[in-house]
Amino acid sequence: MNLSGIVVICQPQKLSAVAQALSELPGVEVHFEDRDQGKIIVVQEALSIAAEMNGLRRIKALPDVILADMLYHYFEEDPEILEGLMKAGRKQSVGESDLTPPASMR
Repeated sequence: MNLSGIVVICQPQKLSAVAQALSELPGVEVHFEDRDQGKIIVVQEALSIAAEMNGLRRIKALPDVILADMLYHYFEEDPEILEGLMKAGRKQSVGESDLTPPASMR
């Protein structure tokens, strides 16, 4: 699971329309609106980093969006995926240390 905090900036008079468009995107929740400055804070949930980045691109492409930037990113590691990566990493010596899970997950 990937969560990202994204700030979106638009013209203040377009804020309602942009907030509505954002709330219609899959995995996106509007959490804060500053009507005076045209700022919107959203949280996006995605299944992968690729999906997360595609979601950010969709937000940036919305009409009347001046700027959208990811300010926060959180991901939760799946122990089964890490185990698979570790097995694949043993076949290649390069980067194996990058695939070692924290001691708490062993």
